[in-house]
Amino acid sequence: MSNNSPASTYQQLAARGASPVGLVVSLYDTILRDFRRAQAALVAGNVEQRVFELNHALTVIAHLQSVLNHDRGGEAAKTFDRFYEIARAMILDASVRCTRESLQKLIATFTAVRQAWHQIEPQSATAQPFLSSNPAPIAEVVPPAPQIEPQTTARTSNWSA
Repeated sequence: MSNNSPASTYQQLAARGASPVGLVVSLYDTILRDFRRAQAALVAGNVEQRVFELNHALTVIAHLQSVLNHDRGGEAAKTFDRFYEIARAMILDASVRCTRESLQKLIATFTAVRQAWHQIEPQSATAQPFLSSNPAPIAEVVPPAPQIEPQTTARTSNWSA
């Protein structure tokens, strides 16, 4: 499916000149757009659009998780891997619960992590840990993933057959 909108064209051109951290920030922006569109679809009662947007966010998160470099990333890569696992579970939970609060929690969480990535972008341009033959320690250039505990309480559902 090709999208030739001016916004899409701008994003594609911007991505070509972006740093690795800038690309991560861009992917977080995409996830946040997906969550906001899912929230709007929830309000409008458009189940198909809400599910589409949440599935797209899951796809982007799966990509972010798949490109983690566990050899060079060490503990930070493990932390982000766990964060993405929990985030995927939160998205699936939000899809089932269908509440504004569950989507708002996702938006708040990803906004905070996106902001941390954005703040380290200028530092990463000088350090270039992903491209250098002698990379800086990953802890110096990667923001910490937020601490999110998986839900341990019993879930209730409003679903009925």
